[in-house]
Amino acid sequence: MTTKLSALPDELDGDEGTDEDVPPPDGLKDAGRRLWVSVLGGWEIDAWEQLLLLQACRCADWLDELAVIASTATAVVTNAKGDPAPHPAIVEARQQSIVLTRLLASMRLPVGDDADLAGNMRRPQRRGAARGSYGVRGAR
Repeated sequence: MTTKLSALPDELDGDEGTDEDVPPPDGLKDAGRRLWVSVLGGWEIDAWEQLLLLQACRCADWLDELAVIASTATAVVTNAKGDPAPHPAIVEARQQSIVLTRLLASMRLPVGDDADLAGNMRRPQRRGAARGSYGVRGAR
């Protein structure tokens, strides 16, 4: 018996075929499906990048749902202490936007004019994302 160590759905496990052959995983909604198709339709990505893409697609779907909730609610609610506070859907949407940005940035997908002189697409330079915004500043 083998244990599956991947969080990838079965249709993403393995490396048979091309990336364009991989259909969007079940459970993705419109925004997630569009993101999936747009990325896999343009680039070949590794299995670990497919996992990041799956999480980014789920995040995009959450952002759509949160936008609907936020559009039907007031921007400010009263918390348990009686103080005004931002609506939880707005706070969560801001956090999910940050997550989506970081997921997509960590995939280093080429954008716009990222082609070299021969017309080949280049991936953006690595920026030390593992350290995040709190990287080593210098010797003291």
